Amino acid sequence: MLEYIARRALLGVFTIWAISVLAFFIVELPEGDLAENRFDRTTFLVGDAGHSREIVNQMRLYLGLDKPIYLRYGTWMWNMLRHGDLGRSFGPTGGGLVNFVSVKQVIGEKLWMTIALTGFTIMVTWTLAIPIGIYSAVRQHSVGDYVFTFIGFTGLAVPDFLLGLVLMYIAFAYFDQSVGGLFSADYQNAPWSIAKLRDLVSHLWVPAVVLGTSGTASLIRIMRNNLLDELNRPYVVTARAKGVNVWRLILKYPVRVAVNPLISTIGYLLPALISGSVIVSVVLSLPTIGPVLLTAIEDEDVYLAGFIVLLAGIMTVVGTLLSDILLAIVDPRIKFGGR
Repeated sequence: MLEYIARRALLGVFTIWAISVLAFFIVELPEGDLAENRFDRTTFLVGDAGHSREIVNQMRLYLGLDKPIYLRYGTWMWNMLRHGDLGRSFGPTGGGLVNFVSVKQVIGEKLWMTIALTGFTIMVTWTLAIPIGIYSAVRQHSVGDYVFTFIGFTGLAVPDFLLGLVLMYIAFAYFDQSVGGLFSADYQNAPWSIAKLRDLVSHLWVPAVVLGTSGTASLIRIMRNNLLDELNRPYVVTARAKGVNVWRLILKYPVRVAVNPLISTIGYLLPALISGSVIVSVVLSLPTIGPVLLTAIEDEDVYLAGFIVLLAGIMTVVGTLLSDILLAIVDPRIKFGGR
């Protein structure tokens, strides 16, 4: 197993390098010089073409636009690996002006808010999906099965952002509450404390419901269908004929096999911690990484966008490796082998 993990880790390093190359080059794909593309915008905001040209020259010097792209990529990676310098962003508001801010400073708290929100969403999703999927499979064609099936298809059909808008309307119209953001107005800019943490937890459920609805519905269908297939296996039929307790049998063997596809989803759940749902985050005014990535790509903010894409790629590689290891632990039929 250790040999397998070492091989996969080595392959993961190569994959991450390839992702870093693609991330850096893709952000610079738009035609034209990055600094010149911002010249008109800076002229409009500053009101002085000479000053604007000075700003553009400053940007070109800092970004090394007078050097080949591969040298800029090499400098970015070297500073990241050697000094932990993720590069500089144009600033959290963009807008054309050069206001270089550390990428760490821009994503800072937003990254932790994204991890907290998506982690809570994943926990709620799995907590609901697995028991409901088991119940629907064991009680196939019952009233409860039909009810959960209807709710599941509805959850898959309704877009997340539309559900968010509906919840916002209900909250305003009937409960006189705001569901936007992750904090109350009193705690928005307050320092961290137990009270602020409680306020965060009290606001997490609304975006968790919005973000987790389609995921929960999908996992319920996956769990139900896989467990139904496993319940018809000869070993299950034989064990039930011999008088083995039904629930003990189901939870010990068929569920362990049926849960495999859910474990496999870890490979894309971890990058979801980084990117999140951009549209939902904008609709609900959530301080997450998704809108930052969108703005960075629109502004051709190479270091900020490149690092977020690279971070999502790293989480994908790590998540895939974790899912492979967990699958081997949960399902004894899976062997790593020597290849």
